[in-house]
Amino acid sequence: MIFGVGGGEMLCAPPDYAESHVADTDHPFAGLVSRLEANQTLSREDREALLHLPNKLRQLDPGTYIVREGDRPRACGVLISGFAYRQKVTGDGARQIIGLHVPGEALDFQNLFLEVSDHNVQMLTRGEIAEVPIEAFQKIALERPNVGRAILVTTLVEASVFREWVLNIGRRDSRSRLAHLLCEFALRLEAGGAARPDHGYELPMTQEQLADATGLTPVHVNRVLKMLEAEGLIVRNRRHISFPDWHRLRDVGDFNQRYLHVRDRATNGVF
Repeated sequence: MIFGVGGGEMLCAPPDYAESHVADTDHPFAGLVSRLEANQTLSREDREALLHLPNKLRQLDPGTYIVREGDRPRACGVLISGFAYRQKVTGDGARQIIGLHVPGEALDFQNLFLEVSDHNVQMLTRGEIAEVPIEAFQKIALERPNVGRAILVTTLVEASVFREWVLNIGRRDSRSRLAHLLCEFALRLEAGGAARPDHGYELPMTQEQLADATGLTPVHVNRVLKMLEAEGLIVRNRRHISFPDWHRLRDVGDFNQRYLHVRDRATNGVF
């Protein structure tokens, strides 16, 4: 196993590292393996191959570009901590956020077999990524069918989420748009073991970023958040947001989690 350390230096772990640490939650790729296994059963050899992917750890500040539109993809980052987002910018500089990423997710499967990136990926908060050479991910996807299928399904789920975002911005009113986004973030954090909807979470987005994700203005976002709070649908304490009436918030947001394709562990089916 290769780990990156400060300054970009690369170190090799003992040969039996993967075998003895497959379930080690401190491993940089533990979250990635867990998320891929949610889409496809992986063998022990598949998991070990993923844990052996060469990588360089990087600590990144908010706003740091991980992928730039127009660049040739050379690496695929795996988000270890913090949050990231996808965005595109119009010719006159207006930004549209088109997707969010939570810890454990790969940041650039969409460019895995493309020659040029058509959008940007940036850090939303301070965090850490493990940067894997694009060729290494291509190789494991082509040589290990289960891993390849898991990567394909992951990309298809990202497309499903994108379709829902288009519907959210194009056809829902501002109150429903924000409620829907808050519900999605809660469910995606819960799927990664980072939050529960009834307990809430630390919202990592500013009102300006929420506006860019929902096609609203920051002033309108502030007004709608106050409206949701006055209705008893959310409670805000600085950045922490919780949901006193989760089911009613889902109704307001017209939220059906089917598009997230999250498996119900109790039934092994999709919600």
